[in-house]
Amino acid sequence: MNESPNLGRLTVELAGLRRRLASMLYEVLLLLGVLGLTFMVPLLIIGVVWNVTPPGWLEWLYIYIVLAGYFLWYWRRGGQTLAMQTWRLKLVDVDTGLEISRGKGLARYTLAWFSVLSLLGLLWALVDRDRQFLHDRLVGSRIVLMPPVKH
Repeated sequence: MNESPNLGRLTVELAGLRRRLASMLYEVLLLLGVLGLTFMVPLLIIGVVWNVTPPGWLEWLYIYIVLAGYFLWYWRRGGQTLAMQTWRLKLVDVDTGLEISRGKGLARYTLAWFSVLSLLGLLWALVDRDRQFLHDRLVGSRIVLMPPVKH
């Protein structure tokens, strides 16, 4: 039931909801490693060396910034995170069919926090005509299915 919008010059297939949810689950596993290296290790060193624990709000801000860097890096360089590459998914701008701009990427990332944590964005996908998440609908981005790689 996936429509094929015209993104740029190519007609592509929107990625199905199950595939996008599976990719999100895999992304969470990968992000545990990213956060382990960029969050836990520095905080352990700070805690052991200086015996300091940053306030909770500062830790959440740090997590937000680290993950924003991860997602924006991949979305702007090919439109695919590591998990999206595995599941043959690509994030594109609805208007151009290309990678999303920094502004749209940051808006999508920020809205996704609310959308996913509140479950509103996931529930939205059940009633949306194209089965898109709320943050994609609001920002003007889509996740499309890439063709299989031929060897």
